[in-house]
Amino acid sequence: MRHFLIAACIALPMGVHAEEVSIALDWTLNTNHVGLIVARDRGLYEAAGLEVDILPYSDSASTALLAAGVTDFAYMTSLGFMSARAAGADITALWATMQHETGRVVYNSDNPEITRPADLSGKTYAGFGSAWEHALISTMIRTDGGEPSYDTVTLGTGAYEALANGAVDFTLEVATWEGVNSTLLGRRQSSFAYEDYGIPDQQNGYIGTTGALLAEQPDLVARFMEATHEGYAWAAEHPQEAAEILIAAGDFPNPALVRGSMQAIVDGNYLRAGDVPVGTIDPETFETMARFLFDSGVLKGPDGATLDAPAELSGWVDQSWRGE
Repeated sequence: MRHFLIAACIALPMGVHAEEVSIALDWTLNTNHVGLIVARDRGLYEAAGLEVDILPYSDSASTALLAAGVTDFAYMTSLGFMSARAAGADITALWATMQHETGRVVYNSDNPEITRPADLSGKTYAGFGSAWEHALISTMIRTDGGEPSYDTVTLGTGAYEALANGAVDFTLEVATWEGVNSTLLGRRQSSFAYEDYGIPDQQNGYIGTTGALLAEQPDLVARFMEATHEGYAWAAEHPQEAAEILIAAGDFPNPALVRGSMQAIVDGNYLRAGDVPVGTIDPETFETMARFLFDSGVLKGPDGATLDAPAELSGWVDQSWRGE
């Protein structure tokens, strides 16, 4: 593995211009993206000879922008990446930010009718419009011995206010963001962890590129990813300093949410899990979740038809930039 810290100390020769690359975000700026901001604002990309444009979230999915060649790299959800790849997009995962699942089912603690996932049957769910949600919730209810029959209203981010005021019974949230926000707002909410009820643990927050860029400019990919790795590794070691860098770079109405989120990420061992290098994609974890999504009928082909899992999934991931 190349030692990027040493390389980063070498200044660019006079007259050499930094190469411009871009990365599209999967959502509005948040703590999942902290390593990208740290790498940019602490000069790690510059030291690697790169000028990185972090594209703001738009109505177009980051996977679509990447597959269309609009951006060189993309920050992607696990479901977004696997769905696009299954549908034929020539994109490859290089990195996973969160080493464990940060999502969970959440409900109001003072709702006496909900004490276990089976109780969600017959209730109203505030959803976000993805096929993954039904597969996830149905599996959890069924695993707990219930009948997966419930009403769904698609509300997007409005789901959290709807839950808080009792208009719906449950929704999904990211523990390290919406969960932290609910605590700051004083909401009494409880949750069920996916992996306790039949859902494989998964990594999330993939960074990927196209197969073409990987084949044609492996050095560029390696320099970008090594600098990105250093950004996230530094953030893992200095979470509150990283939070302040992120706050300065964005427009956050409540900076306490960013600080609390970074602390939750550290406390939950999401960014760094033991001695595993930050950002490492675990092949077994990746394949287990991919096959769950295939078996659940979530992943579709280019024609929209449900796919069977391919015999080989290793080509979906490439970590050669690590020197492996």
